[in-house]
Amino acid sequence: MSAQAIPEPPIESESIQANGQTFEVFTCGSGDKLALCLHGFPEHALSWRRQLPMLARLGYRAWAPNQRGYGKSSRPQGIQEYALEKLRDDVAGLIDASGAKETVLIAHDWGAVVAWNFAIRQVRPLSALIILNVPHPKCYLDRLYRSKQFLKSWYIFFFQLPWLPERMLTRHNAKAISNMILRSSTHPEQFPRDLLDIFRENVLSPGAATAMVNWYRALFRGGGARRGMRDGFPVIETRTLMLWGEEDVALDKSTTYGTDRYVKDLTLRYLPGISHWVQQDAPEAVNEMIACFLSGKPVPQFPQK
Repeated sequence: MSAQAIPEPPIESESIQANGQTFEVFTCGSGDKLALCLHGFPEHALSWRRQLPMLARLGYRAWAPNQRGYGKSSRPQGIQEYALEKLRDDVAGLIDASGAKETVLIAHDWGAVVAWNFAIRQVRPLSALIILNVPHPKCYLDRLYRSKQFLKSWYIFFFQLPWLPERMLTRHNAKAISNMILRSSTHPEQFPRDLLDIFRENVLSPGAATAMVNWYRALFRGGGARRGMRDGFPVIETRTLMLWGEEDVALDKSTTYGTDRYVKDLTLRYLPGISHWVQQDAPEAVNEMIACFLSGKPVPQFPQK
């Protein structure tokens, strides 16, 4: 059988109890090494559809949960139910439920906000941390008022309003969701209609839009950001790979500068011409970088155009 004919490991869906919640988890592979993939806003666990088989081939049991408020996972009510501490404890609960002997945490967008916090607070041991297109929280704060980032963060302030953000996200059958992704992606062909339909159905589920926006409200109105600053930012000891699509409409590249001050063992790779949706815009390149990093090989640079 040729290498091209080897079938991809299948992706399956499980329901897993963790931290008092029920999580819809997409799984691939087996073994006692866990690769836990955290999605962002306004996505779905299937944003990792191109990475899960690759991780399984590397010998990991790859899990991509729909985080609380998303998909068929639990959707508790109230802003404080989406406090960063609870999101962080969800990750710990999933790791515990897996029974894995070691864990790699891979995260994008809001998932990466949780992952940074998880690693900073050393909630559970990690063998590696992989961050996609979200800056270290201290770097973000340092650049917020000293770069274009404040203007790029307009939507965060908009999401603090009552009911209006939900209305904007769900009107016209949640057309704003697919438009947001397609207009900001540099490779919209990577987002097939059936995947965009899943993202749209995600936000249209009863209570989902409020739950998703409550992540933002809990961080700012709920005081999560203030608590993080109060607790400080000890240096992360876990070896870390950071991948950054340079055409990010929401986050300025300058927010990555100085990350090495807060991460002891950092590998940083920029992907020019690639958007915020980095692992979906450039799945082959991202997969190669992740695979090399986890295998202890030099992580390649993204080719310049």
